[in-house]
Amino acid sequence: MKRQSGFSLVETMVALALGLVISGAVIQVLVSASVTSKLNEAVAQVQSAGRFLSNRLTSELNEIGRYDFIVSDIDATVDLVAEAAFLQNKPIVIPGDYVSDDELGSSQGANGSNDNLVINLLARQDCTGNNHGYNSEFHVVNHYFVSNDTFMCTGYDGRVLRGLKQQTVTPVTITLLDNLISFQMQYGVSDNGANASGQAVSYVTADQVEGLRAENKQVVALRWGFVIQSYQNEVQLDASPIISVLNEGALELSTDHYYQAFSKTLSLRNMKNFVRSAQ
Repeated sequence: MKRQSGFSLVETMVALALGLVISGAVIQVLVSASVTSKLNEAVAQVQSAGRFLSNRLTSELNEIGRYDFIVSDIDATVDLVAEAAFLQNKPIVIPGDYVSDDELGSSQGANGSNDNLVINLLARQDCTGNNHGYNSEFHVVNHYFVSNDTFMCTGYDGRVLRGLKQQTVTPVTITLLDNLISFQMQYGVSDNGANASGQAVSYVTADQVEGLRAENKQVVALRWGFVIQSYQNEVQLDASPIISVLNEGALELSTDHYYQAFSKTLSLRNMKNFVRSAQ
């Protein structure tokens, strides 16, 4: 009979050690793959949201100052000449522009907080899809703002705000995007004089618009910037990201979300044409 024996204690310990090393490596790869997958998902979420909001703002803000007597079907229950003059000379609303709500207007957030943007245009409906009871185009006022990290818009009937008619349809507020933690605006103003080009020669904040109006300098471009954070909080960054938005100071953010800043400059074609034709 041949004598049989199993593994020695040393061989068993070596095998266990190798098994632990291999298992640890496999676990590390799986953990790394999970972290990478979550980060990629967060990046995709934020980039998709940023593209959506940029496209939405571009489409709506591109109409600022629009008032076309030739091709527009305008509700004519008010003085259209006076309405056109008001809308074209005040494309960006500032506090005090409206008799029925003198606090409504674009504003510069204090100490890096969010800005507010309020605009005038001619359209069939406001940013919420509300037509305020009209069957044709009318003076629309859109208010864009951030509340509790949610980017929102409220639409108004400009004729009600100007005190020309009684309110019959209640203004509506809708959410445009969640997880927006910073919204900043700058306003490109034109030169004045006989040779005004309609091009922005400087960019200012909302609190400077009123003074420039008095110098016959019009807002002909907008520059906006915003920061979006990922919806999930399972992302773990190595260090706190630091992001600056337009003219504001740097934001130091947490490590449990992915963040990305977006910015765009938009030339207001209607206002450029208005400034040029006014010379």
